[in-house]
Amino acid sequence: MHKKWILLLLILALPLQAEARDKFRLILDWFPNADHVPLYVARDGGFFERQGLEIELLPPADPNDPLKLVAVGRAAFGINYQPNVIIARAEGLPVKSVGILVEHPLSSLAFLKSSGIRTPADLKGKRIGYSVQVLELALLKAIAGTAGLSESDYTTINVNFNLTASLLSGQVDAVMGAFWNYELAELELEGVPGDYFAVEDYGVPDYYELIVITNDAFLAENPGAVRRLVDGLQAAIDFSRAEPERALEIYFKANPEVRQELDRRAFHAVIGEFATTQTQSRAKWERFTAFALEQGLITKSIAADDLYRNP
Repeated sequence: MHKKWILLLLILALPLQAEARDKFRLILDWFPNADHVPLYVARDGGFFERQGLEIELLPPADPNDPLKLVAVGRAAFGINYQPNVIIARAEGLPVKSVGILVEHPLSSLAFLKSSGIRTPADLKGKRIGYSVQVLELALLKAIAGTAGLSESDYTTINVNFNLTASLLSGQVDAVMGAFWNYELAELELEGVPGDYFAVEDYGVPDYYELIVITNDAFLAENPGAVRRLVDGLQAAIDFSRAEPERALEIYFKANPEVRQELDRRAFHAVIGEFATTQTQSRAKWERFTAFALEQGLITKSIAADDLYRNP
């Protein structure tokens, strides 16, 4: 372990003064998984605590819940996706991105190597599974469009989040929305080689896969707490990148029920995609908003200032 991190952990282990910490809920986008490792490091490794925060991490009962719960103030913070924030804002939900967890897309079009799919042109005549209809079908349309294919050239099937199982069973030939660090690792553990198309390589603008969101009212009333949360998160990300095995140890202790080998592989695959800064790119927001309008995900353009804030 690097000396500077040993020193930091010793400092974090020192008793804190008996000062009240601000307590907030943060609702995850999905069940605890490798993409959330820095959040558990921030909570249990003392990074939030040193910022005067006590953060409760909550998995959602339904993956559609986080945006709504944050919008109405049931949770101060949430983890969500840049495209979903744009769509939600267009529908009138008062949510904004205030921080970054994963800087680039993890969502992909995944398939078995035995499928014969090598380029988007090979999607012609194929059955393609999806889970989130509006967004994932738009991403699929963009990928297929790079090969001149239209929606009539392939068949889509709602597999209801059973992405890996639907591939292994032969129900579909490919799945849209698979996280390349997670589902590909899952296939690998099953002994079945997989491959994928990264969305940003095939007609989709680069976007933030996982972001920290809050609602407009909370942001206006608690800008200091927001700043402290993203500062603590970035410090935890930096630690996780420098000391991955220690980060995994903290995460596994907090989540003993997870599939450790799967999450270990997924974490090492994604570690280079975690945020290097908490300063969000205006151009990145504007480009995906234009894409969302072009693809019919939203019906009117939205100003970048309404979508994100750099605290």
